[in-house]
Amino acid sequence: MNRLIIPDIFKGHVTGFFTGKDPGADVDAVAKILKIKKEAIYMPVQKHTDKIVLLESSPEPKIADAVITKEKGILIGIQVADCVPVLVYEKRSGIAGAVHAGWRGTAEEILKKTIKTIIDRFICDPADILLAIGPSIKGCCYGVDYDVMHAVRHATGEGGYVSQKGEKYCLDLAAANRQQALSMGVPEANIWMSEDCTFCNPDRYYSYRYSRGSTGRQAGFIGMI
Repeated sequence: MNRLIIPDIFKGHVTGFFTGKDPGADVDAVAKILKIKKEAIYMPVQKHTDKIVLLESSPEPKIADAVITKEKGILIGIQVADCVPVLVYEKRSGIAGAVHAGWRGTAEEILKKTIKTIIDRFICDPADILLAIGPSIKGCCYGVDYDVMHAVRHATGEGGYVSQKGEKYCLDLAAANRQQALSMGVPEANIWMSEDCTFCNPDRYYSYRYSRGSTGRQAGFIGMI
């Protein structure tokens, strides 16, 4: 388990963790570490959408960038390589969620939509939601153009997650998603956020930008197992 990043905010509530390069998004390796069957792990087919899968019975992978489940014995996950992995848990009803938020997903408010789906479908209070934001590329290394910055700011509002350097904008997607969660009523004390930048730590994490293209993936997983 020492190969996993385990947010202390989930302690006593749910199994939730992030991976680095080892074991990455390798389902077989994760299953072996946790001593569960790999068939108990569900990951969607990610396409940088705002689609959310509500996993109730069918284990068939679907195109989505967020998964929600109330089922026990299932570990849900998403994979990333610079984008923001977010794990969500509603502690009263036992609802878990995993979200992949790149700049497109952040601009499409995928985390906000996931939180809203949990609140509306299961009649939950956002004050009961715990949230962990995993390692991702930070503002120190993520320069974007005006259109990307504007799209994220339009969805998120003004905030300290963006700064300007020349003609480029430095965007901290993790901070933007944190701000979106706060706007949905999730208490600040209920949010854990990794300080690790994937670009700054290529020995520990896969980074699409650092590798300038093809690379592996790390992941975030959560579930009542």
